[in-house]
Amino acid sequence: MSDTASLDDRIAAMECPVDHTILDPAIQDDPYDFYGEVHAKCPVMPLPEVGGVLVTKYDDVRFVLTRPDLFSSSGRGSGARKGLQVENSRKYRAIIKERGWGHVETLQRCDPPEHTGYRRLVGKAFLPKQIRAIQPQVADISRELIDGLMPPSGEIGECEFNLDYAMPLPGTIIAEQLGLPRSEIHTFNKWAHALLALSMKPLTEEEVLATAEIELEAQHHLARVFEERRAEPADDLISALVHAHEGEDDVEPLSVAELQNLMHQLITGGFETTTSALNHGMWLLTRRPDIQARLRKDLSLVPAFIEESLRYESPVQGLFRTATQDVVVGDVTIPQGALVMVRYAAANRDADVFDDADDFDLDRSGDAKHLAFGVGPHFCVGAALARQELVTGFTHWLERTSNIELARPFDGPIHDPSFILFPMRELPLSFTAA
Repeated sequence: MSDTASLDDRIAAMECPVDHTILDPAIQDDPYDFYGEVHAKCPVMPLPEVGGVLVTKYDDVRFVLTRPDLFSSSGRGSGARKGLQVENSRKYRAIIKERGWGHVETLQRCDPPEHTGYRRLVGKAFLPKQIRAIQPQVADISRELIDGLMPPSGEIGECEFNLDYAMPLPGTIIAEQLGLPRSEIHTFNKWAHALLALSMKPLTEEEVLATAEIELEAQHHLARVFEERRAEPADDLISALVHAHEGEDDVEPLSVAELQNLMHQLITGGFETTTSALNHGMWLLTRRPDIQARLRKDLSLVPAFIEESLRYESPVQGLFRTATQDVVVGDVTIPQGALVMVRYAAANRDADVFDDADDFDLDRSGDAKHLAFGVGPHFCVGAALARQELVTGFTHWLERTSNIELARPFDGPIHDPSFILFPMRELPLSFTAA
């Protein structure tokens, strides 16, 4: 029996009374009843469709995330041989390698000690002192965006919050941090969607080809920027990465492929995750006018609101690891080579850790920390920046309005299908200017 067959057989042999899957787009749109059922019946759930398992309990998720020796972030060695459009993925990577720069593994896609070096380089831009330094810039961008949407005091305004604010705020900030023009954030947002497309949902062959063209457009544009910064460095993150080797003994310059992969992660992280957090927090306020009222009376509660919102509807629902050896998680042996889908959002709704886990509680104790930003060596490098953007954004909206509501009911699914993220399709708002 081949290694692949052995892995598939071992996963198929796992018993689980849950007869539906996180791979169902309807469950991805509203996963929380599913998470509750899996917690009760099958907390480490086999996913034979992809040659892997789903890990959902808080303590188990923490264990996986803090043991990179047992659960690798590298895609190399994964036992997944089917599902998740493997053949299309191979075609896609072949196109990118032939006409651009092939995918290499950096930062969140590799393990210590390689990960440590990349994180040290990128992390300099996200230190607390750096975030404090750009706080006025974050505030100015937020006010500028809201000014363009706000009617005179006492009048009703409307916006599509997702495209009018939730995307432009973090998108503009990450673009300016990288050293890219803010006038092109819609292009960068298009790139971010394309760079994540293979991990979001099954694609047709035509969609694979179209998506590859967008990534190639991004790669060649960024390659020109790298060369410009080599010749004339600026005060931005791209320049810092291009020149990171200087003054270091026995350190080679980052290759163009490495730089491309770092940009891939910074652009997608900068656009997609904070956008989702802004959208879900604002959607929550439309559903909970009592929370709106409390926050308006006491804006010092905004940070607590944000932390509970991140727990309640985590922007990153889950990410993948690969088991490097047979590992017991809970009472289940995960086979070596299995793909492990670590479900942050399910861990954050674990009733064994969070009292009334499916309730939004502004006064929730902070003793049990949510895992929306992960934990361990791959804890989100941009967490401090995301928190600053969220605090600034919600504070400004609450100061500038006296009421926020949905402008109309949602028509169809609320979220775009995604294996790993939680992207809202739209968020039409109606609000009264203060």
